[in-house]
Amino acid sequence: MSTEHALRTQGLSKLYRRTWALRDCTLALPTRRVVALVGPNGAGKTTLLRLIVGLIAPTDGTVQVFGQSPTTNTPQALSRIGFLAQDHPIYPRFTVADLLHFGRSCNLRFDQDLAERRLSHLDIPLHRKAGTLSGGQRAQVALALALAKRPDLLILDEPLSSLDPVARREFLQTLMVAVADDGITVLLSSHIVTELERVCDHLVVLNHGRVTLSGDIDMLLATHRLLVGPRATANLDHTPSVIEATHADRHTTLLVRDEGAPAAPGWQPHPVSLEDLVLAYLRRPDHRITAPARDVSEAPR
Repeated sequence: MSTEHALRTQGLSKLYRRTWALRDCTLALPTRRVVALVGPNGAGKTTLLRLIVGLIAPTDGTVQVFGQSPTTNTPQALSRIGFLAQDHPIYPRFTVADLLHFGRSCNLRFDQDLAERRLSHLDIPLHRKAGTLSGGQRAQVALALALAKRPDLLILDEPLSSLDPVARREFLQTLMVAVADDGITVLLSSHIVTELERVCDHLVVLNHGRVTLSGDIDMLLATHRLLVGPRATANLDHTPSVIEATHADRHTTLLVRDEGAPAAPGWQPHPVSLEDLVLAYLRRPDHRITAPARDVSEAPR
């Protein structure tokens, strides 16, 4: 596979007992981009991220990060990947300085000076124990540790879910400075679509263990729109270009993917927001596949 993409997956699948947590996931994510990974709980987001960083092995398919498989667990392959889990795991009894020392001991390219500069800018003292920091400060320390690894691909699993609005804004500002300064690729999983719209330029929607939408956000918004017209009596659910149809007493609203074709007489086109687009794809019917009986002992995520 070419290394022109930060991440490539081909038919990537993960089976837990009789349920596919992830099924036939094929992606090619560009470098130097901030990619939003969106999906409801149970959609397979955490499974996908754990496969990307090599924490679990796929049942079928392949995953490569800059042309290397993370499942080899070689120091060279893993040094290019940074991972920040949802709960910002850091040892509460360690001081911030202890955490930096630990990070330097475990990572080939750890940049202590970079981490110290980021934390000093945020007024987070090195002598403080991690357990005494606020939730936003702990998130910033965890992000500083991940960035100090100097990864080429940074994976963030729901990093905003436990933060208040001010802490979320500060976290994202730190992240965007790192992207601008270092040119890293970021894969950011989150439910908070309004925040993602401000910082992301590529979108992956995951639902029922499958990729239902993927592409540059500008292109996706340009090729989707809302059409509002007289109440439709025909069944539009199986029309290929119609993603979602909603009906009121006198009118119907369609979210369509139509490459900007002229609207039919009586229908008014309107631009679609990223949130409208994501929600429409998330509300589509469940197409999960139940596998034949198989002995897989891991619990579903």
